[in-house]
Amino acid sequence: MLSLVAGVRLGMPAEETSARRDQMEIKSPAFGQGRAIPAKYTCDGKDISPSLTWAETPQGTKSLALIADDPDAPMGTWVHWVIYNLPPATRQLPDEFPADERLPDGTIQGKTDFGRTGYGGPCPPSGTHRYFFRLFALDTLLSLPPASTAKQLKAAMRGHILAEAQLMGTYRRKGR
Repeated sequence: MLSLVAGVRLGMPAEETSARRDQMEIKSPAFGQGRAIPAKYTCDGKDISPSLTWAETPQGTKSLALIADDPDAPMGTWVHWVIYNLPPATRQLPDEFPADERLPDGTIQGKTDFGRTGYGGPCPPSGTHRYFFRLFALDTLLSLPPASTAKQLKAAMRGHILAEAQLMGTYRRKGR
């Protein structure tokens, strides 16, 4: 049975979620839940990744993964960031996270819909779009090569997700 508690989907019985509800909450000092993402983190600014933070992860977490995407894109969901095999003790990603495919701690980045690894900020063609930053606690390290896509990551995570948290920000380009 999956439960949705305070925006966190946990793969455990509902009666167990209250003890763990704050273990998978993702935040950003750059913007709050449902708030506008500052232009600095978009194609209209420096196009750097925002800092993201989270607290404890569930017992048994072997790695973390993150997917950031825009479900409001005209051609379907647009993937802005794919990261996997983050060490389980990781509690934040800093502003301007490097775009390297592999990092010294074992973190791997996948390919975005911009055709490259690393973060690609919001750049909606028109209107206000929503951007979801989803963090996953996994019970395994993934054997995916660098530059794997979000679709490949989702398939590899199937059956290994211990917990999930999400942060949603919005962005609208000026004059559009």
